[in-house]
Amino acid sequence: MESAKYDLEERLLEYAAMIIRLVDRLPRTKAANHVGGELLRSGTSPLPNHGEAQAAESRADFIHKMKVCLKELREAHRWLKLIVRVPLIKAVEQVTPVAQETVELIKIFTASIQTARRRSTPREATRRW
Repeated sequence: MESAKYDLEERLLEYAAMIIRLVDRLPRTKAANHVGGELLRSGTSPLPNHGEAQAAESRADFIHKMKVCLKELREAHRWLKLIVRVPLIKAVEQVTPVAQETVELIKIFTASIQTARRRSTPREATRRW
């Protein structure tokens, strides 16, 4: 189990690095600065939030913190779509690997949250965070 945690942490670290490198390639325009800032925040947030989830005080706390990671990943995915739609970067194919990794991480966090909910006591499972 420890290796799985390490692998996800490493994956989130590389994902945050991918986000930073992509944001650094955006042009220095008002729109790109805004979108880049939002993407930088949401795209790097899952790494430290996952660390918070690992230190959760209860299963409910773990689920809540994992949901924060998921929320941030979904937000990052939307910013990436906007970068491509405008386009804010000339080589939009540079966004594809980042967007694909975002989707994969969303799937991982969704599955982890579902598993944690199934393992919760009935009282924990019905509680909304």
